Amino acid sequence: MRPLFRISICLLAALFVLVGLRPGRAATPREPALQAARRATTFLVEQVASHGGYVWRYSDDLALREGEGVVDETTLWIQPPGTPAVGEAFVRLFEATGDPLFRDAALAAADALRLGQMRSGGWQASIEFEPERRQRWAYRFEKPAPKQKDQSSLDDDKTQSAIRFLIRLDRALGFEHAAVHDTVTYALDGLLENGQFANGGFPQVWSSNSADATDPGTPARYPTEWSREYLGHQEYWSQPTLNDNLMTDVIATLFLAADAYDEPRYRDAALRAADFLLRAQMPEPQPAWAQQYNAKLQPIWARRFEPPAIAGGESQAVIATLLEVSLRTADQRYLAPIPRALDYLEASLLPNGRLARFYELETNTPLFFTRSYELTYDDSDLPTHYSFTVSSRLPKLRRDYDALCQFSPDERIAAAARASDFRAPVKKVSEKVVRTIIDAMDDRGAWVTNDGLRYHKQPGPVIDMRVAASHLTTLAAFLSASHAAE
Repeated sequence: MRPLFRISICLLAALFVLVGLRPGRAATPREPALQAARRATTFLVEQVASHGGYVWRYSDDLALREGEGVVDETTLWIQPPGTPAVGEAFVRLFEATGDPLFRDAALAAADALRLGQMRSGGWQASIEFEPERRQRWAYRFEKPAPKQKDQSSLDDDKTQSAIRFLIRLDRALGFEHAAVHDTVTYALDGLLENGQFANGGFPQVWSSNSADATDPGTPARYPTEWSREYLGHQEYWSQPTLNDNLMTDVIATLFLAADAYDEPRYRDAALRAADFLLRAQMPEPQPAWAQQYNAKLQPIWARRFEPPAIAGGESQAVIATLLEVSLRTADQRYLAPIPRALDYLEASLLPNGRLARFYELETNTPLFFTRSYELTYDDSDLPTHYSFTVSSRLPKLRRDYDALCQFSPDERIAAAARASDFRAPVKKVSEKVVRTIIDAMDDRGAWVTNDGLRYHKQPGPVIDMRVAASHLTTLAAFLSASHAAE
């Protein structure tokens, strides 16, 4: 190479370093992010998706797949990070760019959900497309047959996540796509008409003919007695529950619907759910919340390792939800239960700074189970599939409560106006974070991790939809912010 030409190449390389780029990269940071998102979406749609939807994890060669168990290409998964989570990432990209590639990917996921919607309005853990298995479920657009299960599930954010995705897509399409709009409004009707109890609570599972024995005026109370032995499930899933942040997810979903459609009944339903949380607070000496209740708002057994008890994790989730509801409504009623609950939970911390998952009713003694599922006060022989202690979020909850209490009336009203998810400021993402995401992508457009396949009992590498949805959402936030800046 001639000396002059070598110097020119060096100067050109130095120029790329000065502007933060490398040869072959576009001069604006938006373009590489957009191209990465397009590559990842194309890979997901053309090579990963089945029937337009997704499961949780795939082997690197896409030969194996799993949700909460081993599945094949005829099964899709709902529970995050399944089909709704991936679909919502596509919607956010479409909103940020207007690119029809992302719109069409989201519509394919929405159509998969439409074909898996129950007659009662919601969704189960999965959607089956294999003909024989499909006939076992009361899907809305399938011919009714004997013994079909019509179960809409709110457990683990299943139906809620599907509704939120469809709301976002419906709004992004200007409410003009008939199938999307019909699917989401049918789901919201089912949630309110068949799912919500008279007392404002929700069950883990509902059907088209769910019974409701709740009384809107009944406050939570301790049972006069309860068995320390598990007596069977007693169909606990049809009773009011807080397990796995169910009410938090439902209330957030209803507020999102109210924001998108300007429909008072969705907001009213959210507030009735929040009022349920006020009634579900247990009286002294344990002014917090149980994981599972009966229609009389008494704590009851759920699964054989979930006794009637005060729940450390769910109680913290309720406090966070009440703070959010108070922020949205500027109504201090939703702050009233919080000081007593925080004081009680802070006094109940374990020596290691964590909270027990379960505290015995009235005595407040932490409860555990042996591996043979005997209820005990001893934590030396715990089952390994379930955590019997939870992290403490109490310092942050206390700070958030104190800060909200200091708002003036005008500040409360202004905060309520800003609380809408659609009006929230776009999260700022640094170019460094975006570059890391782009560089982690392989030649196919996939993000591969070394985690294994849990249910196949296979080592990695794997393609995880939690990673894919997270990275796509981050790219969408970056693209949205950069578009606004331009």
